[in-house]
Amino acid sequence: MKKTIIIVVLTGMFVWAVYDLVSSTDDTDMANDTDFTVEENTSGSNSAEENGNANSFGLQVGKKAPDFELETLDGKQVALSDYRGQRVMLNFWATWCPPCRAEMPDMQKFYENKDVEILAVNLTSSESSRSDVPNFVDEFDLTFPILMDENNNAGTTYQIQPIPSSYMIDSEGRIQYKALGAMNYERMVQEFEKMK
Repeated sequence: MKKTIIIVVLTGMFVWAVYDLVSSTDDTDMANDTDFTVEENTSGSNSAEENGNANSFGLQVGKKAPDFELETLDGKQVALSDYRGQRVMLNFWATWCPPCRAEMPDMQKFYENKDVEILAVNLTSSESSRSDVPNFVDEFDLTFPILMDENNNAGTTYQIQPIPSSYMIDSEGRIQYKALGAMNYERMVQEFEKMK
């Protein structure tokens, strides 16, 4: 009897996970098509500068990443725009998220081995306790900046679903790659080397 109950529960969880993944992917695709667009490119040209879109912001690849300002774990105010001129990996995560936990050692290795800035935005409003964050940072020996999104402002701006989600942003502030889900070290390096 116990085995039957466990199988039913696990099957239900699997079905829910698949439904949630499919549902969130559709929502994200629809949202990415509509939000933050300043001008649409209707001329058929691929160059943003040729179409007057050089300063359009959005969540799509090729758009400038929307700016935000958050406080770091150690109390310093940091804005994404502070990192203009540098290549940035912007990562959204939470301590309770198993794929986030799996991704963190690769992010630390990436930060140590490449000339990249990592801004790890903790979705603090989703944490059971703010104190979980420094404990997590200590557990994984993380040395890159941890930004605390206490009110889910950046998470809402970037329409984060699922977590982790990452954006690779070039030195001009443009999104060059986005990952919905965990990335491994090899993928981080591969996408980093494509950026200027």
